[in-house]
Amino acid sequence: MKVTAPALESVQRAAALVAPHIRQTPVIRLDRGRLKLESLQPTGSFKVRGFFNAALRADAQRRTAGLMTVSAGNAALACAHVARHLGVPCRVVMFDTAPKAKRAGVERLGATVIPMAFAELLDWLTNERWQAEPELFIHPFADDAVIAGHGTLALELAEQCPEVDTVIVPVGGGGLILGVAATIKALRPGVEVVGVQSDGYPLWRDAFRAGGPVSLTPATIADGTTGPFTPAMFELLGAHVDRWITVPESRLRAAVAELAVQGKVVAEGAGALAFAALGMLGSGAEAVGVVSGGNIDPSRVAELLLEAQTA
Repeated sequence: MKVTAPALESVQRAAALVAPHIRQTPVIRLDRGRLKLESLQPTGSFKVRGFFNAALRADAQRRTAGLMTVSAGNAALACAHVARHLGVPCRVVMFDTAPKAKRAGVERLGATVIPMAFAELLDWLTNERWQAEPELFIHPFADDAVIAGHGTLALELAEQCPEVDTVIVPVGGGGLILGVAATIKALRPGVEVVGVQSDGYPLWRDAFRAGGPVSLTPATIADGTTGPFTPAMFELLGAHVDRWITVPESRLRAAVAELAVQGKVVAEGAGALAFAALGMLGSGAEAVGVVSGGNIDPSRVAELLLEAQTA
């Protein structure tokens, strides 16, 4: 699997292509810092940026068999949304533990869900078993068009916050942070790009410490960051991400509730990671955190709010 960091020109072309289909999301300021709310995208996460770009750039005839992806939830929602817009069928492979809200959303959009256990799904993805399927497969993170589409977030951010010197991005498979890092550094070379994960699944921190693949079992509410290790992304993230922050899971759980109560922002676990990390940066940074998504089960929100009240 060959993956490259996007050139600025490819991100700019992606921006023109996807503009009619996505929102330019706002940046808000809270006491802790600023947040870019990708949770307000049509499917509740940044993923529509990359999936629209990949699908619209593909050969129209190739799309007629439908679209397919593999996902913890948000890529599945984006794929289903794009397929519905294009009038083609969609199938998505999802973790059998995916949040009910995400699975229900995929099915409401008309897509067929294929549930798999965590280990089985990672094997399906790693061994590229989609090659035997008839649909146009859009990789959820290791795809040049998807990554360029995600880079459009950084184009917006550079205009909205010209003084930014630090961008904090939650990381799963790595497609979002690679697109953001390559783009923001092309526009503002001095900007520091910080990747953030929970200590309940610190895949990339551990991989860079080990110098290669590690095997972890997720123990985090940030299901959107439980992607697998891929060698191609390992090399690219090593070249483009300046620093990694690992947020304690207890801090992440509290951050979801704090965002809802104080910021009036509904964020899923992965979406609250950058907010939690803002408080770990230290003073002086002109930082913006990316709230990557807001697709969280209502029961989980209630649980975390109750935890915060009784803490």
